Amino acid sequence: MAIWQGSSLRKPTGARSRRNRNKRNAEFGRVAAETRIGDEVKKEIVVRGNGKKIRATVANKINVIDPKDNSSKSVEIKTVLDNSANSHFIRRNIVTKGAIVETELGQVRITSRPGQNGIVNGVLIE
Repeated sequence: MAIWQGSSLRKPTGARSRRNRNKRNAEFGRVAAETRIGDEVKKEIVVRGNGKKIRATVANKINVIDPKDNSSKSVEIKTVLDNSANSHFIRRNIVTKGAIVETELGQVRITSRPGQNGIVNGVLIE
C-alpha cells in the first residue's frame, strides 16, 4: 500500500502552491515490520476505522504448500536465501513477501505478508 505524500509544491505554471490542510493521522506511514527469524513474537496494531492488524515481528515457522499433491505442512525456517525487496535483508534474515527461505522440505517462496497479517505462508519451489 502506498502512503499518501501529497501533491507537488509547484503548480504547472511554476508558482508555489500552498497546502490547504495538514496530513491526517491515518495518512502518516509506519515503520516497516521487518520480520526476523527466531522465537515467534506478534504485535497487534490499530489501523484506520479502529480495525486491527497483527504484525509478526519475529517468526520461526512457515506453512508450506506442496503444489504436487496440494498438501500443507508447518515447518521451521532455517535461513533466508533470497529477497527481491532488498538485498541487505538476506544477511539480516528478514522475511518479506516474495523472499525465498530454506526449510527442512527445501526452498520455499513466501506468498503472505508477515508484517501485515502475522502469518507466514509459502509454496515449495521445485
